[in-house]
Amino acid sequence: MTDIVFLLLIFFMLTVSSVTPRSLRIDLPLSNNADTLLPQVNVMITADLAYYVDDQKTTQEQLEGLLQQKFNTTTQRLVLLQVDQSVPVAHVVYVTDIAVSLHAKVAVATQPEP
Repeated sequence: MTDIVFLLLIFFMLTVSSVTPRSLRIDLPLSNNADTLLPQVNVMITADLAYYVDDQKTTQEQLEGLLQQKFNTTTQRLVLLQVDQSVPVAHVVYVTDIAVSLHAKVAVATQPEP
């Protein structure tokens, strides 16, 4: 019985670490404080101001509708905002305003400082 629990623990540890998408290159800001979250929706803004929702490219104008569509299928509303550090803050505020208007919580992804 202990072996089964141990194998399940290993399985879940491996699958959780692969949840975060790494297909786009984003230079995240550094931070001393970090919590690990399992987001419902990933919103990425690249250095060239391209918007992605769960690895699906979208435009600023389509962002609100796409987020609303994602939130229609879940009761937990958490947006993980992955923004390149060169992106102007106005874009972060824009996405945050949309998420808050949809009654979602927003977390900003960072890298740990070396």
